[in-house]
Amino acid sequence: MDDELLELQRQFEFAQQAKSSIRLSERNVVELVQKLQELRILDFELLHTVTGKEYITPEHLRREILAEIEKLGRISLIDLADTIGVDLYYIEKQAERIVSDDPQLTLIQGEIISQSYWDSVAEEINERLQESSQIALAEIAAELQVGSELLASMLDQRLGTLVKGRLEGGQLYTPAYVARVSAMVRGATRAITVPTNLTVIWSSLQQLLQGIDGASGIAVDASFFQSLFNGIMKENEVLGSLRAGVHWTPNIFSIAQKESIDSFFSQNSVISYEFLRKLGIPNPIQFLQSRYTDGIPLSTTFIHPSIIEMLDSAIEDILERGSWANSLLVLPSSFEPQDASKVLLSCPSVQGALKSNKALIFGDSFIFSNIFIKDLFDRMEKEMETIIVPGSSTGIFSGDSQSSSKLGIDPSMSTESIEMGNDSGKTGEIVEKKSKKKKGKSVGNTQSTTAEGALDDQESSTKSKKNQRKTRGTSNVQVAETKTGGKKESVKTKESNINYPTEEWVIEKIKTLIPDLEEHGIDDPTIIVQPLANHLRPMLNNLWRERRKALFTENAEKMKRLLDNTQQKLDESFLNLQLYEKALDLFEDDQSISVILHRHLLRTTAAPIVDMLFHNLDLHNKLKNGIEVAELQNSEPVALSTGERITIAKSFPGSLSNKAVTVAEALEGKRVETFINALGDLVEESGMISKKLDKKLERTLLHSYRKELTSQVSAEMDPIALLPKVVSLLYVQIYHKALQAPGRAISVAISRLKDKLDDSAHKILSDYQTATVTLLSLISAAVGDEDDCSSDRILTKREFLESQIPALKGLVLYA
Repeated sequence: MDDELLELQRQFEFAQQAKSSIRLSERNVVELVQKLQELRILDFELLHTVTGKEYITPEHLRREILAEIEKLGRISLIDLADTIGVDLYYIEKQAERIVSDDPQLTLIQGEIISQSYWDSVAEEINERLQESSQIALAEIAAELQVGSELLASMLDQRLGTLVKGRLEGGQLYTPAYVARVSAMVRGATRAITVPTNLTVIWSSLQQLLQGIDGASGIAVDASFFQSLFNGIMKENEVLGSLRAGVHWTPNIFSIAQKESIDSFFSQNSVISYEFLRKLGIPNPIQFLQSRYTDGIPLSTTFIHPSIIEMLDSAIEDILERGSWANSLLVLPSSFEPQDASKVLLSCPSVQGALKSNKALIFGDSFIFSNIFIKDLFDRMEKEMETIIVPGSSTGIFSGDSQSSSKLGIDPSMSTESIEMGNDSGKTGEIVEKKSKKKKGKSVGNTQSTTAEGALDDQESSTKSKKNQRKTRGTSNVQVAETKTGGKKESVKTKESNINYPTEEWVIEKIKTLIPDLEEHGIDDPTIIVQPLANHLRPMLNNLWRERRKALFTENAEKMKRLLDNTQQKLDESFLNLQLYEKALDLFEDDQSISVILHRHLLRTTAAPIVDMLFHNLDLHNKLKNGIEVAELQNSEPVALSTGERITIAKSFPGSLSNKAVTVAEALEGKRVETFINALGDLVEESGMISKKLDKKLERTLLHSYRKELTSQVSAEMDPIALLPKVVSLLYVQIYHKALQAPGRAISVAISRLKDKLDDSAHKILSDYQTATVTLLSLISAAVGDEDDCSSDRILTKREFLESQIPALKGLVLYA
């Protein structure tokens, strides 16, 4: 058999060495192999090498890969592809099959690693660990060029066998090092007597270890200390409670904490939640309720029932004496107002008093006996009476503005303006009269002006008497009853909304009548005074309204008489003003004289109407608001200045004030027509009627006026006062107009009569006017001068005028 085998070997060797006469190219070989595979002669897979000159079977590739793994223990697939010369795709495919078949091999991140390799690595790590006591896992992973997690999972399987140590927080420690650090952790935590955050302790231990190990030492992670501490605590080597993993409360502190709370609560019967929080108890209410089941939790404190019993006894005594108290003074000083309120309401005596209306609670801690409240109200009522009804049994308050101001009341303020808060505001401004006199004129002009002014004075005095007696038989008082009734209903409605006395007055009176507020521990009196004022003020307001209602009943008749009297006077004066205003049309072609005549009529006739109307409306307003006024039968005319008119006008309520200010401004204007329109609006707004002058009334008034003037001319013996009356009578006879002309306009008025009189009559009238002006100039120049010559000239001129009186009077008979 052996001889045959040897013979075959020699023949094979000879065949290999023999030179073939036919040679195949590489292409032919490739085609031949492909043909053999197609014919299924080669029924297994062939792999090309990277060079493409060799074929390799998968089984051979697998054997070569296993050989490399056995030799190195750890090899990269890329390195295998380079070493074997086969494409990486086939290497990866065979590697997966090898790893899946052999549990001792792992394919991780493109590398095949055997367990024997990890065993050798573990032995090397153990040697280094025993030398240095601790090794950082990251350092080893960097050296081996593997991930820390992979390395940690490998070491976990070999700890206690190949690796003698402990893996914690990315560090490897020897048992001796672990025991050493455990002793440090045990000692540090046993030394703690108050709640502590363990991270602070671990930080201190880290610094201590670094100081011991020097620069070569590795920083110990806090999780290592925490792990050691958890083990120590499970073995009951340290006693205490751990919250949230890091908040450590030792047992000794808990014992001292509870003893402190028990001692404080037993001594004071009250303990605040803030006190417990300072002791480290996060949920004080639950803690106290579980420890003291009979206690009462409040907003900021926890109390024993004895606190309520103590306060109840004190409150019961206060209510019996009819006094008041601040419960905060009875309760411990740590009480907050909201807690005092709850305790106060928990007292049986307070509950009974509130139910039977024997006490009231103000604020959070103040309790008042109803006896005390009633006494306080009675004293304030008497105080109001001394101010409101001084010596009067019927009025709410006198017209004394000082007394009214004590209650915070403006006596001139109407009901409407009080309720509306003076919304109408201040409309209109004071229009001051401006003098039209010019300086720098000659002495003659000055004397002429003075003389004309004297004529004005004479005429004004005459007219004031005349107007008081004129048209009494023709005026008819008509008051709009419907509108007045509407006003009264409006007043009654708004009266219910008046809130007097003011809050400020009530507060000041409370402070005066209860002077011992500071003795009750009240630093800020408004804490109690404001609620007390809110309780008393509505009662005082009701008293105020009742008295006002009684006064309004009494004042109703006065108000009606006042309106009737005002309407009657207004009818007389307003009709006369319209009558005089018609005569001004004769002078519209001369603007300068027209302005003088308009202003004269406004000053002499319109001003008394305004003064009377403003005065009576002001009285009506005061009566309507419950202000006692003087007797209304005073018939003397009222004279007001421009400023006084504006002040009264602005004191009226609402739109009445606006219209009154417009009237006051129109009175200072240049047109009577503007004034008449403004006055009509004001009269209508006040609920009265402004009577219009019709043809019939005009004839009647003109006839009465002519008759009155004729009588005055016949009886007048003063040569100066006679001239304007004669001129006015001539205008009635000739133009049928009632002219009211000042001294400055007499000469122009006389000149307008030239075409209506014969020459002799006009000359008499002109000469008389010239002599009158001369006489007045002499009288004005002689003031303060006792020269006999001046007196003689005055006497001579007066005698001349007196001699012409019959001729002047005769003119009105022949015109």
